[in-house]
Amino acid sequence: MLRFTTAGESHGPALVSILEGMPAGLPLIAADIDADLARRQQGYGRGRRMQIEKDAVEFLSGVRAGETLGSPIALLIRNKDWTSWQEIMDPAPREGDPGPRRRAVTRPRPGHADLSGLLKYDRDDARDILERASARETTARVAAAAICRRFLRELDIHVASHVVHLGGIDAARPDPFPAAADLNAVADQSALRTLDADAEAAMIARIDTVKREGNTLGGICEVVCDGLPVGLGSHVSWDRKLDGRLGAAILSIPAVKGVEIGLGFEAARRSGAEVHDVIALEPGRPRAGNIRRRTNRAGGLEGGITTGEPLIVRVAMKPISTLMRPLETVDTTTRATASAVAERSDVTAVPAMGVIAEAMVAFVIAQAVLEKFGGDALAEVRRNHDAYVAHLAARMAD
Repeated sequence: MLRFTTAGESHGPALVSILEGMPAGLPLIAADIDADLARRQQGYGRGRRMQIEKDAVEFLSGVRAGETLGSPIALLIRNKDWTSWQEIMDPAPREGDPGPRRRAVTRPRPGHADLSGLLKYDRDDARDILERASARETTARVAAAAICRRFLRELDIHVASHVVHLGGIDAARPDPFPAAADLNAVADQSALRTLDADAEAAMIARIDTVKREGNTLGGICEVVCDGLPVGLGSHVSWDRKLDGRLGAAILSIPAVKGVEIGLGFEAARRSGAEVHDVIALEPGRPRAGNIRRRTNRAGGLEGGITTGEPLIVRVAMKPISTLMRPLETVDTTTRATASAVAERSDVTAVPAMGVIAEAMVAFVIAQAVLEKFGGDALAEVRRNHDAYVAHLAARMAD
């Protein structure tokens, strides 16, 4: 089974990611991963941390001569900021421990894991919590998922995203809409990864205003996955339904509070005839069994199973919890009312969240592909995939 785990703290020496279950024979070089790491760092409204870190991956295992070996792939991403934080984050005990180290956090931020984690793990310094709860951890996720994305491209499956809302401003959907294979190239040209230039200008002005106020903004991105064959996922058990798995993966992203597939919440406001997709024969679409939904209100999933239409997922991110004009909190040492700690932060990270959401979608889809088609080597997976698609095409052939 394809799986990954990450380790590391925001200001520790490095982040580590281990991906297990990737077939052997996948062409892979560091540049395949570094490209997505760079995309995660972009976006107007980011803080100074993005000027310090220039994320790049180092392979520790699982890759040789530019190909995966079928063994666990271990990835290392060094934190350049570690040199400024070594005294604070040093794993070894120092003179004066267990007293508080410099930059101890006893004024937890509303909206963050600081206070709940401090109480749950019985710590005195919330830095023990926030360093791991930080969205910096998602760097390691993006690294692992970049390998999944590279794998999916071998089957002509593409995952991309764009920002559709930021800080109260909606972006118009272009017509024609770019194909998923081209979408990121278009979106990445925008400072906010949006496809609407007028909305982008308004969003930037809004970010500038909110930054002066010491405040933060959230928003919504849309993830598109195209090239999926019908039949990934399953209806037979709750934990095999692909929509549930996607929802769990996406909601694990820091600050994400909502996820929609297809019409999402809007479907609850309409009648059935305005929600469900008419089914029609359409030769030349073998991955969908030569079938087309005349609309894609379902967003590419029915009954927890892919339909062969593009997967459409929208992801809502709340405003970042670190405010430069902090909200009121309680000092856990003195028990007195105080202003929350003001850690270095972004005004908004919605464009980066879109890249992270892509990563989580790519991982879940790659996992479902390998469950469906199996194979210890890429060539075996491709044979199984191609035979299945050929069977789908033959079922509904003229």
